[in-house]
This record gives sequence, structure tokens and C-alpha cells, in this order.
Amino acid sequence: MTDFLRWSGADAAIARREAIRRVGVLLGGATFVGGISLLEACAGDRASVPAREAPIGTFSPNDVAFLDDVADTILPDTERSPGARAAHTGPFMALMVTDTYTADDQQRFRDGMTTLADRCQRMHGVDFAQATTEQRLALLRACDQEQYDYMRSKSADQPTHWFRMMKELALLGFFTSEIGCTQAQRYRESPGPYQACVPYTAGETSWAAHA
Repeated sequence: MTDFLRWSGADAAIARREAIRRVGVLLGGATFVGGISLLEACAGDRASVPAREAPIGTFSPNDVAFLDDVADTILPDTERSPGARAAHTGPFMALMVTDTYTADDQQRFRDGMTTLADRCQRMHGVDFAQATTEQRLALLRACDQEQYDYMRSKSADQPTHWFRMMKELALLGFFTSEIGCTQAQRYRESPGPYQACVPYTAGETSWAAHA
């Protein structure tokens, strides 16, 4: 998969750590499930992420397509950039769960996928893949409110909500992809000249984490 950015060495670790930190800020200061294992996995060559047509761990191609649909609902195409599906976020999510999550967290994530699919059937009478954009958004907004309330009140020994896992991996997968860095954000190849102050106009996109 050639559309993911490739970094190497110490600068790569710093760039990915900063990317994870920034996505964590978007999620309200989240500590990512997977911790240091997630960072180490992101340090690998993104070209090694399997294609959508190939199984990834216990994730079938249909599972990966489902994750692509979820991620693309959260981060759809815009006038500025393609969305999460174009950035191959579904395969990224499946690989990160397989390579960085504990067995319990993997099971919780998989159970969450089943819960989401069942809720779509109960709420709209169709599979998630056949649901309209409005139906998908209504479902995901309800799940997001549920995870928000849960995460605010949970104790330290309670597990992370399954939808929080999906949301953080969708954001991380997209905003560390080439599309996320170079089109949804501004990107400048490093090294470059030091600029102490850069003019900013309200409404402009933010700079990519390693710009």
C-alpha cells in the first residue's frame, strides 16, 4: 500500500508520537489503546499493510470493508481532500488491532463491530453497508455520545469503550496517511528552513504533525 507516509529513524518516532498526541487532543486528551505497541507498529513500513482483499489477522475482507465504511462515515470526502476510505484506513485499523491490542482489547473491538452491525439493523432495518449516509451518521452519533458518557464516568480499572477504539484508530489512520498529511493538512518535506512565525488565516488547515 503506497499511499501511507514512510518515515525512518529518530525523526520518524518523534513524528508519529506527535501525530498520536495530536489525535489524542482531538479525542479530549485520550491515551490510546495499545500504548507504546501502537507507536512501534506505526513505525513500521506502511507499505506492508495488506490490501483490502486479503485477511488481516482474524479480520476478513468483509470486516475490513466494514471498518472502511465506519471510518469513511467519520471522515468522508470533502472539497479539500478524499476521505478515510481513500486513505485505506480500514486495513490500517485491522492491522493495528491485530498487532498492538491485547487479546481482551481485540475481543472487545470485535464485539463492538458486532454491536454496531446489530444496532444498525435494529435502528434502520438494513446492514451498515446498505445504510444511507444520514442513517450511518445517526447511528455513529448515538454510539459516540454513549462512549463519551462512559469514558467520562468510568473508573481506572474499567476498559475503554469499543467505539472509542474505533474512533481513535480511524482518526490516527487517516491523519498519519499521505492523504491526511498532504491534503487534509498542510505538509512540507523536512528538513526545511526554520520559521519562527508563520502567518495564519482563520479557516486554514492545520500543519501536519511533522511539517
